[in-house]
Amino acid sequence: MVTVSDCERVQAGWFRTRAAALGGEVWTDGPLTWTDGPDGLNLMFPERMTTAAVERGVRRARERGLSIVGAWLGLDVDPAPLAEAGFERGWSPWWMTCDLSTLDEPSDPRVALQDDSDDYEEHDPGYRALFALVRSRPPRVWYAAGYTSPGARFAGRAWSFLDGDLAGIFDMSVWPPFQRQGIGRGLLHAVCAAARKAGGRHAVLNATPEGKLLYSACGFTQIGEGITWWRHLEAA
Repeated sequence: MVTVSDCERVQAGWFRTRAAALGGEVWTDGPLTWTDGPDGLNLMFPERMTTAAVERGVRRARERGLSIVGAWLGLDVDPAPLAEAGFERGWSPWWMTCDLSTLDEPSDPRVALQDDSDDYEEHDPGYRALFALVRSRPPRVWYAAGYTSPGARFAGRAWSFLDGDLAGIFDMSVWPPFQRQGIGRGLLHAVCAAARKAGGRHAVLNATPEGKLLYSACGFTQIGEGITWWRHLEAA
């Protein structure tokens, strides 16, 4: 049975993998594990922490010129050191899971698996560096793009990351003008099917309340939740 701890492990693994692939850092400070990746500096699921240790991470973020520091926690972890270090409570990841053998839908012709893309060249050219993850071998990461029709407007994306037999689903988004047209369902199916073909047995993800509606309709079940905390750093 998939547990919240499994979801946390896959989430942390995804952050570590991205940091390593993009020239960021992953380091430990006693019981704390920090990742420096595309989303800034993140403290990943500590079981315990001290204010001094958290503040060391904040100083390191400043030294690296980062603007945000995040912390991901289980609900049973005391967050007081984060509050004392100037963090504010943020959104709650709703952990959901699904047996991949139950996701049996025809592929959506508007969705394609890709190992490179020029869809980001105009607005976010740095995003393209992430495709190095898809091209790594053996394959553990997949990316799908959705379009309004084959070859038409870029409408959304999704990633999957295989950790053992668990497939984490990440960074799934359909741009607002194209929502409620079934593209999200097609994206989810594509990255889940790719992970299943490579040996994945269950999918896990963290959902927002809006996202939960789609995932529940696709067979995912919520098994728990966590909490995030954030510290925004002022410019030096």
